[in-house]
Amino acid sequence: MCVKVVCVGGGPAGLCLALLLKRQDPAHDITVHERDPEGSTYGWGVTYWRGLLDRLREYDPETARAVEGHSVRWTDGVAHVGDLTTRHRGDEGFGIGRHRLLGLLAARARSLGVRLEYESAPARPPAGADLVVAADGVHSILRTRRADHFGTRVTPGRNPYLWLGTTKVFDAFTFAFTETRHGWIWAYGYGYSGDHSTCVVECSPETFTGLGLDRADPGESLALLEELFARVLDGHPLAVRPGASWGTFRTLTNRTWHDGRMVLLGDAAHTTHYSIGAGTTLALEDAMCLADALRAHPLPEALAAYERRRRSELLSAQSAARYSARWYENLPRYIHLPPHRMFALLGQRHSPLLPYVPPQLYYGLDKAAGQLEPLRRLKRWLGPRAARALHARAERPR
Repeated sequence: MCVKVVCVGGGPAGLCLALLLKRQDPAHDITVHERDPEGSTYGWGVTYWRGLLDRLREYDPETARAVEGHSVRWTDGVAHVGDLTTRHRGDEGFGIGRHRLLGLLAARARSLGVRLEYESAPARPPAGADLVVAADGVHSILRTRRADHFGTRVTPGRNPYLWLGTTKVFDAFTFAFTETRHGWIWAYGYGYSGDHSTCVVECSPETFTGLGLDRADPGESLALLEELFARVLDGHPLAVRPGASWGTFRTLTNRTWHDGRMVLLGDAAHTTHYSIGAGTTLALEDAMCLADALRAHPLPEALAAYERRRRSELLSAQSAARYSARWYENLPRYIHLPPHRMFALLGQRHSPLLPYVPPQLYYGLDKAAGQLEPLRRLKRWLGPRAARALHARAERPR
């Protein structure tokens, strides 16, 4: 059945949904509204893993080829802890500039006949549409107007962070931990093109104020951070987007994701902490899931089916994000381990068991589990059950 779809928000989720729906049925009437000018975007580079490419290839091989062709890749992870360094081989990861990704998705959507309206941001659901998709991000105007219906809940994180870019091209996913007299400050770095990388800096509130970052102007902040991370930057500068500032991550959830003919997509529906590098992946997976639901069900039932499936699929990612954020918030618990052990537990930071087991003991048990099949089976059995139980406790009304 031909439907008229209006998508508010021209980020990865909205553009991907638009092109997938148009590919399913060229007769669909699809318009994407984006409040910013074409070609402008926040952020630097985004990360994803091979699994996303495989899923995207099932839906639109042309988009998957374009995204992979404009991405950089890595297989190693490197941790710099003070003057010590450790490197581990890991899964294949990818980085792509957010600007580049949006350009590829927009070009593909246009080629299929989607209308893209930039510098256009309807404050109310447009009249005459069969489906209105609120894909306008964590500060969604459409969702905010019906916040009581959607049951929007925002939980602020503890640690300040700042999203930066640099001309230093990291050859691996890089973690750098620097000790100051006010505590530890750290950065996550990854390449996203042949000449640029993303560098996210984070620290505790006490370190933030102790270093004077709460009072420094942007130039002073960059100069201090370049000094603190000089070893991994190799003399390259850091850069900040105009208007960007330190903030704390806001975890957003909603009691329901749909209201009549309107549905939430991507960050408008849910957010997960940046330290697991899954935001773009989850947004594109939302789009694939909603496209599936709209193909398989009539419109009212499709929105409920989409929400049920995605809520279930998101449980593991949301649990991983929650425990990843907690790992960094409790960094002193791990940072004084030998670097190879600290890095091993950094890789295990998604585990719901890790906060409750002494770090040295967990390291030993995890190493043994890697060598003994019965322990591997116990870990696979126990981990998800503990995650579900702790998630249910966290979601219980207070």
